[in-house]
Amino acid sequence: MERAEAYGFSGAMSGAFLLSSLLFAAVSRRQRGPYMDEVFHVPQAQAYCHGRFLQWDPMITTLPGLYLLSVGVVKPAAWLLGWTGSVVCSVGMLRFINLLFSAGNFYLLYLLLFKIHQKNKAASGFQRILSALTLAVFPTLYFFTFLYYTDPGSVFFTLFSYLMCLYGNHKTSALLGFCGFMFRQTNIVWTVFCAGNVIAEKLNEAWKIELQKKKDEKISSRKGSFSDLSRVLQFLVEYLLSPKNLVTLTALTWPYIVLVSLFFVFVFVNGGIVVGDRSSHEACLHFPQLFYFLSFTVFFSFPHLLTPTKIRKFLLSLRKHPVQYSLITVMSLLLIWKFTYVHKYLLADNRHYTFYVWRKVFQRHELVKYLLVPFYIFAGWSFADTLKSKSIFWILMYFVCLLAVTVPQKLLEFRYFILPFLIYRLNIPFLSLYRQLLELAFYILVNAVTFYLFLNRTFQWENNDEVQRFMW
Repeated sequence: MERAEAYGFSGAMSGAFLLSSLLFAAVSRRQRGPYMDEVFHVPQAQAYCHGRFLQWDPMITTLPGLYLLSVGVVKPAAWLLGWTGSVVCSVGMLRFINLLFSAGNFYLLYLLLFKIHQKNKAASGFQRILSALTLAVFPTLYFFTFLYYTDPGSVFFTLFSYLMCLYGNHKTSALLGFCGFMFRQTNIVWTVFCAGNVIAEKLNEAWKIELQKKKDEKISSRKGSFSDLSRVLQFLVEYLLSPKNLVTLTALTWPYIVLVSLFFVFVFVNGGIVVGDRSSHEACLHFPQLFYFLSFTVFFSFPHLLTPTKIRKFLLSLRKHPVQYSLITVMSLLLIWKFTYVHKYLLADNRHYTFYVWRKVFQRHELVKYLLVPFYIFAGWSFADTLKSKSIFWILMYFVCLLAVTVPQKLLEFRYFILPFLIYRLNIPFLSLYRQLLELAFYILVNAVTFYLFLNRTFQWENNDEVQRFMW
């Protein structure tokens, strides 16, 4: 990192932390008590603060990573500073843990952008800082910086694990992946993703050698068009069926294999992936979740995905491959018809934005969910088009992880999209400075509206005196 870039990054990070601290103070003043899921998280952390480690709220569905880390930070800090009484492990003190995670996420995002795009000599230090700042204030994640939720810590350990994987420190990466798993069980998918990075790299090397042997210039390891896909899959099967190759890959990825094995032991002993209340967190094949994720990604990455150039390229692709797109359309319609699920929370809780998205869009008419298919197809094409700089094996690996982390979820919940979005956004090329600034401005606007609604547009339910607030 050059000195000017180091100063710029330090200034951006310090400024962001200062503004976040001021916003944190405003949120804490307006909402002093636990809100929403904090009603479960805060008392559980406070029980751990008082040494009651066997106490557990059966409504909590995640492992106790957040509470253990909170106690590990707050108790030593209280001892050093001489704090006593209710201030130790208070709601504000526990929420402050996520403010620290937010600063850590900013730093990790910058380091990941630097590592992933290090071969891109055209990318300036200012662009890297700007992209890191933009992702650090990504609205769905940034909002939960100010509440005691698992999301900031879950993202922190997953990004840290990914960074160590890219630097080849796989044992450290697996250990950090375990920490991420302790915050949210589905993070095991991103451990598989880290292992997949290693495997994709080896596959890409072997694929290039294969192409050189055949001297076939028509097939590229970086294209992944419809005509190439079958040959790539054939090569993939042949490579993975070789015992020598399997031994090599196992030797490279054994820390991740150990962690995934421990995960399966946990699932067997626990009787499922969910801890605590399972009645509201049943796994299912909810394939339209992929379409919702693509729509979510287009919304938050419109400077990348929704451009006149991309629309023209998509229409040209439609004209060139009408049969393939017809099959995709039919398949999408079938998946929506047979695999659409509506969770009871989605219909009942009017504090979440998803409640209004569902009511205002999908419940307008039974046909709306089918009429959106052309948009889903464009979103999927544009999404894949921005990843064309990655190898076909990386894309396949990411797509498998994306399916694994979204499709089993019955509830439409924007928080579930945070990590797959960030991984995607980190790996696409830098845009022009104008589009990067447009993206940052859009995120700031969405955050401003979100916090305005949360802090000022309160409401109450019938027969309930508690103040309710709008949120993600």
